[in-house]
Formats: sequence, C-alpha cells, structure tokens
Amino acid sequence: MTTTPEEALEQAALAGVHRLAIPTPFAVGKVNSYLIEDDPLTLIDGGPNYGTALDMLSESIAAHGHSIEDIGLILLTHNHTDHLGLAQIVVEHSGAEVGALGAAAERLANYTAEADADDALAVELMLSSGIPEEIALALRSVSSSYRGWGAPVNVTRRLADGDVVELAGRRLEVQHRPGHSVMDTVFWDAERQLGFVGDHLLPHISSNPLISRPLDGSPGRTRSLIAYLDSLGKTRGLPEGSILLGGHGEPIDDHRSLIETRLASTDRRKEKLERLLSDGPRSGYELAQSMWGNIAVTQAFLTLSEVIGHMDILEDEGRVREIDDDGVIRFEAVA
Repeated sequence: MTTTPEEALEQAALAGVHRLAIPTPFAVGKVNSYLIEDDPLTLIDGGPNYGTALDMLSESIAAHGHSIEDIGLILLTHNHTDHLGLAQIVVEHSGAEVGALGAAAERLANYTAEADADDALAVELMLSSGIPEEIALALRSVSSSYRGWGAPVNVTRRLADGDVVELAGRRLEVQHRPGHSVMDTVFWDAERQLGFVGDHLLPHISSNPLISRPLDGSPGRTRSLIAYLDSLGKTRGLPEGSILLGGHGEPIDDHRSLIETRLASTDRRKEKLERLLSDGPRSGYELAQSMWGNIAVTQAFLTLSEVIGHMDILEDEGRVREIDDDGVIRFEAVA
C-alpha cells in the first residue's frame, strides 16, 4: 500500500520526528533538517550558514514548542554546506554535542583548508580530463565563493559504521553509506522502521556521486559511483515499507523500487557512454559534452564526476581502458 508524503510525515510526527524545511541560496531549494523530540532533543543536519536559514530553523523549532537553546545533540549526515553550515552556531547557542562519522571529524573541524584541498583535486582532475584551464579556474572561483555557506564544526561524538546512538526513547544505528559524499551517513531507527538518509537517496533527483579525496587520507581520488552502487545495495536491504527521510524533497516509502530505478539509469548511461567511444578515444570532457552539451561552468565537475564514475565501472568490466594522451586522460573501448 502506497503511503502519501503527508501520511509519511504524519507517521514520523507521531514518532516524535518533525521535518524542518530550511531555505538555501542554492538551485536545489530547501534542505530538510529533522527535529527528534527525545532526550536529548536532537537535530539532524541544520541548513546553510546564513541569516535567513537560521531564522527559519529557530522559528521551525519554536513551532514544536522548543528553542535552539534546547538542542542537546546534532547529528550530521554529511559534509556539504547546505547540511552542516549552521551546526556550530547551534552549538554556540545550546552547548549541544555534535555526532558525526569519526573518520570525517578532522575534515569538519578544518573546513576551509579541507575545501581548498578538494578544490585542488577537482582542478587537477578537470585539467587531466581535457577541460580548458579557464573553465577549471572559473569553477574553482565559484566553489570558493560558495564556501561561506558552510563553516567548521567540532565533532564531540565520533561515530563509526555499526555504532548505535542511544536516546532515551530510541536507538539510531549508524550506517556509513559513501558515494554522494565520502561521509554519507544513514541513521536508522529499526524499531520504527524510519531512516534519516541525508542526500544518500532522494525521491526526485539522483544523488550525484561526486569524486573527492579518500576519507582515509590516501592519495588519489575516490571511485565514487562504484562506492555509491555498493551503498545502494546495502540500503536496498532495509525492510520493505520503511520510511526514509531525505535531505531534500518528500519522504520515500518504497526505497527498493527507487533504488532499482537508480540502478537501471546507471546501466543505461554506462551503455550510452561506451557507445560514444565507438569512433575512437575520448576525454572525460568530450564525453560530458556529448552527453549534456555545453553545460554551465558550475556543472562541469558534476558531469565530469558522472562520466568518470561510469568509466570506472566499464574499466572494472574490462570494456574500457585509460590512455595518456600528452597529459590528457582519454578512454578507449577495448575490442
């Protein structure tokens, strides 16, 4: 039986969970934070770091009879600006603990330097993929301008995959599900079959698996799409009929069908990209242009991450290989 979004939110509210829709300055629109009425009063994600978002967060919490000062615990699903920007400000108002994946704690605390390192990797990857230098540098400038919407946050409760966050009236299992980001974390309430999934799974848009630096500090880049597909397989195993509360949009009441749709889309895109190599080797940038045309500068790294992610899969399947063409990496179909 299908549950409407309104019914899903009502079920969540009966379990003491309230969605707080927080405005962002980004094209994605509002971001969802969640207030859990328990002991301690818990906030999952908090919105971007700007006044309008803070005002709405405060008003939304007040609508449920609480204040920011009452928050005792903040749980972070991942390290993107629209989710973590207000966390430290909430801490300064409330003295709340911050729970997040322990392996990401240093990145969260050193937000600016870590963002610089991410940008450096992105520029390096764009240049080696044939993206013109002026586009790569322009995108780095855009990324730097976005940085103010985020802020450092100190993690006081370091979590790991399989840990359990104990509240007075519920247990939230920590499930590390990397892909969209290296620290994507699902908080799963098995008793209520309710999951907080951040941007790991969204109802109406795909969760772009962005290439980044490995979480363990090792050199090179992540194989984000491969990691994401593995994570989706694990999430698919959650009980049928579960309600998953995402970072954007409405609740998900049939996660298995949605995951099958995402997997089928990945397969179709993989096959199309392989066919584009039938006329000879192409760079990641050339493949992205063939797929999406001359896209906006702000989308250049996103689409490149998509292309390289699918090439990673094709390489693992023995259908594509990389060749170095005077410093530019091209992909070639294997006969």
